[in-house]
Amino acid sequence: MLKTTAKVLACAVSLSLAGLATAAEPIVIKFSHVVAEHTPKGQGALLFKKLAEERLPGQVEVDVYPNSSLFGDGKEMEALLLGDVQLIAPSLAKFEHYSKPIQIYDLPFLFDDIAAVDRFQKGPVGQELLTSMEDKGITGLGYWHNGMKQLSANKPLHVPKDARGLKFRVQASAVLDEQFKALRANPRKMSFAEVYQGLQTGVVNGAENPYSNIYSQKMHEVQKYITESNHGLLDYMVITNTKFWNGLPEDIRTELRSIMDEVTTEVNLHAEEINQRDKQSIIDSGKSEIITLTKEERDQWRKQVKPVWKKFEKEIGAERIAAAEAANEQ
Repeated sequence: MLKTTAKVLACAVSLSLAGLATAAEPIVIKFSHVVAEHTPKGQGALLFKKLAEERLPGQVEVDVYPNSSLFGDGKEMEALLLGDVQLIAPSLAKFEHYSKPIQIYDLPFLFDDIAAVDRFQKGPVGQELLTSMEDKGITGLGYWHNGMKQLSANKPLHVPKDARGLKFRVQASAVLDEQFKALRANPRKMSFAEVYQGLQTGVVNGAENPYSNIYSQKMHEVQKYITESNHGLLDYMVITNTKFWNGLPEDIRTELRSIMDEVTTEVNLHAEEINQRDKQSIIDSGKSEIITLTKEERDQWRKQVKPVWKKFEKEIGAERIAAAEAANEQ
């Protein structure tokens, strides 16, 4: 009789625990971003969702919100800190109020190419910057490339004086403000979702973006010229709320970290490919002319804006700038 009772109780407990496991809700991760799904960031977000849900079935659900459909780039950081969204990937220009050294990524003509950026970000200084905001409640999980920036306008830009007096859309970045002031142009802060209309209506005359952003947002339809300047970097840092991240079960957090590393490698491998594809699509459209700078012309642009480095050297750290320059030489 006792054995029978014990068996019944054991079965009841087992069924109860199974019921609890079945009833457990998956951890929902909202991933909000401001660009189109076929851009490097858009593709990365979808790949993260796919792998997370495949490898953690029933435990994690990732909801992706592209094109500012949940939060625009002016609100997403606040939403992350409030816990209303769990993953965002703002451009590096968005972090100056949280970590001054991250402004290094906005310095014009600092990196020769995306390979130099990669070396710097994988090195000790780049990795240290990922964790530099944890006291503010922000944990960096990785850098995603979007690509080198090109200047666009409704007049041809061959040398720095061609930019004088033009109104350029900029992100909310002190470095980018100074970059255009050094060109005697007028920076205008504007959210990414408003750029096309701003260019179309003449609120701004020009902008700076990688080819993937220019093409996906149809900016080439309202900009007659694109100067292939490769003057700056538009990369993203994938970030999460530190409290949320640290509160995840350790096994789930470890697996998500592994997935993020895998997705980061994939995004960065294909970002340049996407940019070159979209560059060709712009050429094929015939709606915007791409200007190739001579070495002498590019040197003029670099000389004109390089004083911006000195202006922010104290905030960023001379040793960090030196490390970035060294990445060009490897």
